Amino acid sequence: MKRLTIILSACVLCVLMATPGFAESDRAKLNGRLASATTVIQEIMATPDKSIPNGILSSATCVAVIPSYKKAAFVVGGQYGQGVVTCRTNRGWSAPAFIQLVGGSFGFQIGGQSTDLVLIAVNNKGMQDLLRSKVKLGGNVSVAAGPVGRTGTAATSLNLKAELLSYSRSQGIFAGIDLSGSTFTQNTNDTRTFYGSDIPSTTILEGNTPTPASAQTFVRTIARYFTRAKANS
Repeated sequence: MKRLTIILSACVLCVLMATPGFAESDRAKLNGRLASATTVIQEIMATPDKSIPNGILSSATCVAVIPSYKKAAFVVGGQYGQGVVTCRTNRGWSAPAFIQLVGGSFGFQIGGQSTDLVLIAVNNKGMQDLLRSKVKLGGNVSVAAGPVGRTGTAATSLNLKAELLSYSRSQGIFAGIDLSGSTFTQNTNDTRTFYGSDIPSTTILEGNTPTPASAQTFVRTIARYFTRAKANS
């Protein structure tokens, strides 16, 4: 019995000693995701004639970036991606909330691909819907493929009737994409790891949570393009 107690105590001690290391590793992974999301926006906006139109930038209320969204299929298709979202507030852009996008499709299909996704809420209802704990695109929330180009058809009533506009970037091509049927949710595990506690996405995206140092570059990058466009509109 004494031997068993010693073994169990040793196991518990090993777990406790390992936990901080795992936490540090997870935080590094989340910092990497923020850095990737920043790069996605910077590279997309580096070519104005083929990027998000000014009309969309100026009306955006929330911006979600999902780097390397993966889609694979063998008869039954599946889609999964993790990213970050920030929303416009009276005090600037909010700290990022960690999100995940899950979808699926059925049919005779074989193949796979990875792409960067950007979702933009273009009105207050779109922002409110993003603040929910779980959102089905095309169901709870209307979503449309976003227009591309400096001006183009960005401000057409057809596109701005949608609550969310969606974009994809794969192999250098940036274009609108249909994400209907996918489910948008807060990633509570990543939120807990990054902020140290379970903070609801509403609290974060309404601007009630300070932006950690490692997230400031991402938030500033969003502000650089989206706030400037609003000021010039």
